[in-house]
Amino acid sequence: MDNPIKIKVCGMRDRQNIEQLVKLKPHYIGFIFYNKSPRYAGSILTPETAMAIPETIKKTGVFVNADIKTIKATCQRFNLQVAQLHGKETPEHCMEIRRAGYEVIKAFSLKQPSDLDDVLTYNNACDFFLFDTPTDKHGGSGEKFDWSVLNNFNEEKPFFLSGGIEEADSQSIRHNCPYRPYAVDINSRFEVSPGLKNIEAVRRFMMAMKQKST
Repeated sequence: MDNPIKIKVCGMRDRQNIEQLVKLKPHYIGFIFYNKSPRYAGSILTPETAMAIPETIKKTGVFVNADIKTIKATCQRFNLQVAQLHGKETPEHCMEIRRAGYEVIKAFSLKQPSDLDDVLTYNNACDFFLFDTPTDKHGGSGEKFDWSVLNNFNEEKPFFLSGGIEEADSQSIRHNCPYRPYAVDINSRFEVSPGLKNIEAVRRFMMAMKQKST
């Protein structure tokens, strides 16, 4: 039996919505700390809400070109275990966050196979890659990229698959993605409104992913 593909639900910020999501036991919950995102959590999420989340669910902060001091301070304030970096952060930047004791997910936007060239320079600088759709809208575009771009991806580094994933994609992720992802990152396609998830849709997707992965 292979290991199940893990689930990360991103763009959370509402306390009651988070409490409902926690009952589903996703592997990761993501909070966006980029103030241009419609899912910006900084002015709504409280440290108390974040700290009430069980340690078995990895709390992840999403940052875009934030300085190291800000990332560390935010991770400490909200008791985060993971920093997801979505900007032009250097490998050195990533390694500094890792040395501070946080897991690092480095995001890359993929449009064509050559976009994978830059990924290799981060191989030792982060814990996971995240492959997403190119967009100017950091924090969720709602669009998929062409998964065939991953045809020549043969690195051992585990990665998150992101970008417009919706409920109907469970079978495609399991069978049609060229390389099996470590985790999938769901966000805008499961929303009632920005930052507010349809918990029942998330539940159905998680159940389908679990069934497809056993």
